[in-house]
Amino acid sequence: MGAKLEHVNVQSHQAYPAEASGGIPLSPVPQQPLAEPFNAEPPRAALVASYVTPSDFFYNRNHGPIPIVEDINRYSVTVSGLVERPKQLFMKDIWMLPKYSVTATLQCAGNRRTAMSKIKTVKGVGWDVSAIGNAIWGGAKLSDVLELVGIPKLTSVTRFGGRHVEFISVDKCKEENGGPYKASIPLSQATNPEADVLLAYEMNGEPLNRDHGYPLRVVVPSVIGARSVKWLEDINIIAEECQGLFMQKDYKMFPPSVNWDNIDWSTRRPQMDFPVQCVICSLEDVSTVKPGKVSLFNHAYNELFMHECLWGALFLCF
Repeated sequence: MGAKLEHVNVQSHQAYPAEASGGIPLSPVPQQPLAEPFNAEPPRAALVASYVTPSDFFYNRNHGPIPIVEDINRYSVTVSGLVERPKQLFMKDIWMLPKYSVTATLQCAGNRRTAMSKIKTVKGVGWDVSAIGNAIWGGAKLSDVLELVGIPKLTSVTRFGGRHVEFISVDKCKEENGGPYKASIPLSQATNPEADVLLAYEMNGEPLNRDHGYPLRVVVPSVIGARSVKWLEDINIIAEECQGLFMQKDYKMFPPSVNWDNIDWSTRRPQMDFPVQCVICSLEDVSTVKPGKVSLFNHAYNELFMHECLWGALFLCF
């Protein structure tokens, strides 16, 4: 792996600021200083300005420094594990596969954590409501990529016992003791063309920028953003789900009564989907509403439909 990463330069986000060039800057989450991995969300009004979230206004969630691929021609992804024909794929190989465009919403599993903490303090980045975005992703379907290593479409288990697809990033993070960020999804989902799981190299018609995974990332519609691994390096076909920290000791759902100092992570499955979301985005502070007509704009998200809906309404307030 060391030789493979010679073309990758890892810089801290303090030295390399986010690629946000639009008129509405991303707002760093207050609890997360720039000396730490950069996390940012746009003002809520940006979410209802258009159906497709501009790349500049798409939230940023990072667990480590931003990798920078210095030589796209040497960048590759290795597909291996419980497969018949392990294969190293360069970008030219992925570009040769049929290209698909999928409109899908990604959302951090911790979105709206600040509101949750008003009831009881929860651990994690203190997101407001905007750690969510709707984009048009372009790339190759994972089901086509897996066929290159001998896994047919609609496969639930390989003849070698593989049942899960693990994605491993170039990104290194302290939670993994300096190891790579990784996550997995079931093989049955990965090999289903209708699930629209992509190895994406475009976002909103443009090449991915570094903040959002250049040159290649996974996009898993209808699943929390933590499983859509950025800066992809390896795809492993494994018998059990990924044993990484972010699958086993983070991103799991517990009741409000849980004791965070004595938690048994093994009692919960890794979180994949999330509940319906609906947020009023045209009012930052409801206390400012005065009697009269008020126009409200909100976004709503249902994981079954994979993307956001934008709504507007006129209300009469008394």
